[in-house]
Formats: sequence, C-alpha cells, structure tokens
Amino acid sequence: MTAQTLPRVRPATRARFRIGGRRTITPGQQVVLQLLCLAITATVLFPLAWVVSMALDPRNVSRPTGLDLVPPGATLDAFARVLAKPTLNPVSFWELARNSLEIALIVSITSIVLGVLAAYAFSRLRFTGREVLMLGILAVLMLPAVATIAPLFVSLNKIQIGTFNLRNSIPGVALAVTAGQLPFAIWNMKGYIDTIPRELEEAAAVDGASKFQTFLRVILPLSTPVIAVTAFFGFLAGWTEFYFSWTFLNQPRDFTLSMALNGMVGQYAGSTPWSDFAAFAILVALPVSVVYLYLQKYIISGLTVGGVKG
Repeated sequence: MTAQTLPRVRPATRARFRIGGRRTITPGQQVVLQLLCLAITATVLFPLAWVVSMALDPRNVSRPTGLDLVPPGATLDAFARVLAKPTLNPVSFWELARNSLEIALIVSITSIVLGVLAAYAFSRLRFTGREVLMLGILAVLMLPAVATIAPLFVSLNKIQIGTFNLRNSIPGVALAVTAGQLPFAIWNMKGYIDTIPRELEEAAAVDGASKFQTFLRVILPLSTPVIAVTAFFGFLAGWTEFYFSWTFLNQPRDFTLSMALNGMVGQYAGSTPWSDFAAFAILVALPVSVVYLYLQKYIISGLTVGGVKG
C-alpha cells in the first residue's frame, strides 16, 4: 500500500487587496491611498470650513487672518442680517432668491426641452448639413460667456413691446444664459442617446409606435440620467449667473443673489463685512447643494455614460 502524496503547502504570502477584480495592492499601498484620499478631502473641505467660520464670527468687519472652526462668541447674527436686509437697495433676500430661481428654472427647462429634441435629431436622423450644424454648435460651446455679452445686449435690446424691454428683464437674462447653455446640453444628451440601442426603437416600430411615440415612450425614459445632468447644470448656470444680470438689468427689483453678493465686496478687504458675506455665500450655495444631492445618482451615471460617445 503506497503512501498518499500530500499537496505541497505554499509559504504564507503577504495579504493583498483586490481592486476592480484586476489588480491587487498590499496593505502598505492601501494605507498610502487612504492617506492620499484624506489629504484631498482636507484640501476640499478647508475653504468650506473657513467660510462657515467667518459666517459665525461676530466681528463682521475684520479681515480674515486665521481659521477658528468655532470663533470666540460664535453667533448666527450674520444670517439674520442677510435675510433681513442683504443690500442697501430696497429689495429683500426673498425677492433676490425669487429672481435667481426664475432664471434658473427657465434655463433648466428650456435647455432640457430644446436640447433633447436637437440631440435626438443629431443622433438618429441623417439630413443635409448635419455635420456642419454639429460643428457650429461645438464652436459656440468653445466661446466664453463673456464674449457673447455685447451681441446679445444689442439683439435683446431691440425687442421692445410697449414699456417692456426684453434686455432689461429676467426672461431676457434667462434667454441669454440659455444661449450659452444649450450647446452643452445638445452635445451631452446626444452622446448619451448614441448609447441607446436602436433595436429598442425598431421593436417599438414593429409594435406600431410612431416616431414621436418611440421618442416619448422609449428614448425619454431611458435618457433620465442625462436629462437630470442637463437640468442640474442648467439650474446651476441660471442660479449663479452674474455677467448677464450685471450688464442687462437696471432695476433693483430684478436683481439676483449673485449681484447682491458682489455688491457686498468693499473697495478694500477691511471694508468688506466678511461675516455677512460668508453667510450670504452659504445661503446662495445651499439650494444648489440640495438639488445636487437629490439628483446625485442620475448625475454620476449621466456624466459617465454620456461622455463615452460624442
């Protein structure tokens, strides 16, 4: 009777962690990566912590020279002052917020409606001048917003209905912002629609669906992530818009939050009410943060998939 051969036992090896099913790293490398992530996190959070600290500082007029996460005598009086009277103009914080929200909603909705229609046409239809139009949209996308202020000012100023002037109005500012936001919306949504299999539309056509029904019931539901991305960036562009508002608007009742925030900046650093400024900045950034958190899962998937094709 022969002795049974026992399998050889390999010597113990160092523990390794698998990343993405392809690469393994040692515990030492894992520690280095975690320290790097912590350093990046601290770098990102440091300015935010400084702003919050300034908003709680009761001195208000002092120039920020250091960082105290909880400054001596911390108070929320700066938020109360900003909400009560944000500027010297006879306009309240809520009126400023309403104007900014109106611009943001107009830009967001218009970018989605026009953008998804144009993106679907460029993705699925073949027509004369398609490539030229796509290059034209790309060229507009490369232009900075500042470069379009003068021509838009002249064009919108010519539209006068009685005492209403489109240039000196909230809809006029929203239209100007949409003109710069629309090329991004078209290209971003076109890249996403390119990834949707055509077989789904062909199956819907076999079932008797028209082209519009296919677009409405197949393409739009599958394009929810990229629509959320476009809506968010349109909302962000309208909510934080400053250049067009500062140039186009004359009446204090039409001013926006970004204009009021800029109006707080004094001639010198010592003449700026830093606590009020920081509190105002937090209040301006808060709605955008809430919208982002609500649409986060759609935004991540929309950006990653929509950027694959173009």
